[in-house]
Amino acid sequence: MPPTKGSAGNNGSKDSGRQGAGTALVIVESPAKAKTIAGYLGRGYVVESSIGHIRDLPNKAAEIPAKYKGESWARLGVDVDGDFEPLYVVNADKKSHVRKLKELMADADLLLLATDEDREGEAIAWHLLEELKPKIPVRRMVFNEITKDAIQRAASNTRELNTRLVNAQETRRILDRLYGYEVSPVLWKKVMPKLSAGRVQSVATRLVVERERERMAFTSAEYWDLKALFDATEAGVQEGPTTFPATLVSVDGTRIAVGRDFTPQGTMRTDRDVRQLDEATARGLTDRLAGAGFSVRSVERKPYRRSPYAPFRTTTLQQEASRKLGLSAKQTMQVAQRLYENGYITYMRTDSTTLSDSAVNAARSQVRSLYGGDYLPDKPRVYAKKVKNAQEAHEAIRPAGDAFRTPASTGLAGPEFRLYELIWKRTVASQMKDAVGESVTVRIEGTSSTGEVAEFSATGKIITFHGFLKAYVEGSDDPAADLDDRERRLPAMAEGDPLKAQNLEAEGHSTRPPARYTEASLVKELEEREIGRPSTYASILGTILDRGYVFKKGTALVPSFLAFAVVQLMERHFGNLVDYEFTARLEDVLDDIARGEAESLPWLRRFYFGGEDTEGHRETGLKELVGDHLSEIDPKEVSSLPLPGTDIVLRVGRYGPYLDRDGVRVNVPEDLAPDELTEAKAEELFAQPSGDRELGTDPGTGRPVVAKNGRYGPYVTEVIEEPEEAEGATKPKRAKAKVKPRTSSLLKSMSLDTVTLDDALRLLSLPRVVGEIDGDEVTAQNGRYGPYLKKGTDSRSLETEEQMFTVTLDEARAIFAQPKQRGRRAATPPLRELGEDPVSGAKMVVKDGRFGPYVTDGEVNASLRKDDQVESITDERASELLAERRAKAPAKKKPAAKKAPAKKPAAKKTTAAKTGTTTRTAAKKAPAKKTGVPKTSAKGTADENGS
Repeated sequence: MPPTKGSAGNNGSKDSGRQGAGTALVIVESPAKAKTIAGYLGRGYVVESSIGHIRDLPNKAAEIPAKYKGESWARLGVDVDGDFEPLYVVNADKKSHVRKLKELMADADLLLLATDEDREGEAIAWHLLEELKPKIPVRRMVFNEITKDAIQRAASNTRELNTRLVNAQETRRILDRLYGYEVSPVLWKKVMPKLSAGRVQSVATRLVVERERERMAFTSAEYWDLKALFDATEAGVQEGPTTFPATLVSVDGTRIAVGRDFTPQGTMRTDRDVRQLDEATARGLTDRLAGAGFSVRSVERKPYRRSPYAPFRTTTLQQEASRKLGLSAKQTMQVAQRLYENGYITYMRTDSTTLSDSAVNAARSQVRSLYGGDYLPDKPRVYAKKVKNAQEAHEAIRPAGDAFRTPASTGLAGPEFRLYELIWKRTVASQMKDAVGESVTVRIEGTSSTGEVAEFSATGKIITFHGFLKAYVEGSDDPAADLDDRERRLPAMAEGDPLKAQNLEAEGHSTRPPARYTEASLVKELEEREIGRPSTYASILGTILDRGYVFKKGTALVPSFLAFAVVQLMERHFGNLVDYEFTARLEDVLDDIARGEAESLPWLRRFYFGGEDTEGHRETGLKELVGDHLSEIDPKEVSSLPLPGTDIVLRVGRYGPYLDRDGVRVNVPEDLAPDELTEAKAEELFAQPSGDRELGTDPGTGRPVVAKNGRYGPYVTEVIEEPEEAEGATKPKRAKAKVKPRTSSLLKSMSLDTVTLDDALRLLSLPRVVGEIDGDEVTAQNGRYGPYLKKGTDSRSLETEEQMFTVTLDEARAIFAQPKQRGRRAATPPLRELGEDPVSGAKMVVKDGRFGPYVTDGEVNASLRKDDQVESITDERASELLAERRAKAPAKKKPAAKKAPAKKPAAKKTTAAKTGTTTRTAAKKAPAKKTGVPKTSAKGTADENGS
């Protein structure tokens, strides 16, 4: 039976709810959230999810309603000549769900739109309002944590829809659609099909490419210094360490050069008064200092104080989860989403570091109970926003509730436990006292046998009170960096104390190129440059990886040569669109619209059609920019990257990168990092067999037979020359079908370099006719799963590849006489065991499958890619492959509900009691409507094409 108005139904407990009122329909975004919230609201509420966005701009031509197909702007989904009015269509898979929401609304007297409290959530609420067209009161219900108290407070304190936030989000959506749909086709025509451009995506790719360019232009410089191990026993040190290391810092008052004194070109910076030691000089000085006496020249002591880190916001959580847990940005947000929806943490898409009063009290309470009053500051710590345009309604990411659950008391496991523990520690630590101590710098002096005065330096740090470091220590992107809780104790020394050098060694160093970005450091860079919204960074990273613009080596993000070609085109012809400051200014404009300080329509007109900016300067619009430049772009030029100092050019072709020298071409491995393509590497590639090797002539056909290296591996094929047409001959009305050349992949036992003509002819003889059994022809063939025999529709596997050429009819008859083996073969031991998958928490292993090696956690299987090696694949890379496989997997279909026996005519509507679902005959499809935001609005969201 459906729940009646004023009853709890199965949507909540009987001791809470809307006492004496009717039924309120509450719409949230996800089914998981709906289930949790329904239990908190109680009687009088029916909670249903929208399952994300219910409508959007059309993604393909088939989604454009017939009445608009002839419009010039239809492909954009935005009427650029009609005040940029967007064309929204209900997603095909959401039409039945929209009908269901309307049926539920018919039984309600109040509609509560409870989507997330951010701009995207506000826009989803507006889309629901526009599509459902309610005739009952509508209110906006907002919350940033899913606990009973928070949900009941939110239901009692609703507000109006914030049209300013809607305007900003819809403007973003339109902006990104125009950018993506106008610029992406340029890439398809000039670089490669199926590429994409995006407002933030393209800028993020440019950052990665520019870092690789810096690495390619980098020239290493060598410099030397001296390392010493001093003994302070003669200084009367009795407690603590008696020996300590020190480094040479100056000779005769002139500072010794270190890495920061060199330019990226490997030369000494002109503004530095330093001395560069080479190996001979350093070793000579070492010899001259042997046996010298040393003493303490100075001791400088400074108080050390370190304040707690601010609570997590989206980007800092992604960075720390990457450093400490090995999670990608995408994995972090997936786990955080589950924690939020199940009531463990507050909303995870936030750019604020503030904590509510109740959260501060909860954190301080746990500091007192777990660490004692000595670790609790007298006053609560307040963290002001540090991110420009942070949304004040948001709170930092923290444990949910007015009293925090310790990690051990949550019952969580696997990645959920580890991420919750990280958030809990950071939040509690943010309300603890500073760490204090003392830092010490000691200068040691000695004189060489030739009178040179050598000065060494040693630094130490002692933490006398750990404060917040007892609870939490932030990680670092630099694996060589000392973390905040690292102590370096030095002996207690005073000026003039004698020291003895136990060991002196000359040590060489080389300057290093700038480190490649990792996911964590790229997120940090984007945020510091104020490019894009922090909440979209995870999807941006996913897009540039999925599009092939970037690939991973360990945790480093390496740009592909395809990314170089795309960025080169964008910089030369659409420089403004990938300019860092321009992209950051776009975010400022969108924030101005959100605050009601700017109108979207004039700005969209100027962006698309051009016009004068606020300072009176003429700006070229996107439409003009694309139209004017398309004919100017030379595909060969933008896809060519000359190798400096050589006559070799790298080109990006339709099927991948290759090297070209005077018409001689050679493919470039897809996993080769651009900074590794040196002249020597290029010559090595040219020296390798090209793969196009003529083996000879087939005596049976007279056709040449060649061995080639194709996209799917080495193979042999025959060359069929097309007959020349006689001059003046008329072409037949129907051309004869071309004869396809015989082709066969090499066997596992064969090599492209050693395959012979005889080998090739044997391969081209396949499939081989063995004979007939019961009137059916029997053939021996090589298939995707290996060699096999085929008889009609029946088949049997062969044990070896050689059997394809040797199996006799009698042997085939005996094989088919055996019952066909079904089911899987006996499990083979894994090729390699890895760690736990951060998402499932299960052990990962690499196995050998029929399609090659793959990684599995027991539930999800993911094939290794071309650049993945069984011996070297890391836990992080394995978990990434599993995460990508999960994302691509189709949603599991729910079993069809059994039809109830017909007893009497069905009621008009039936509402499922527990979840608020409904069942009814399909309603007549409503046509898509061209609609806009409220008159004060303009429109947009996450970058089109995943930017």
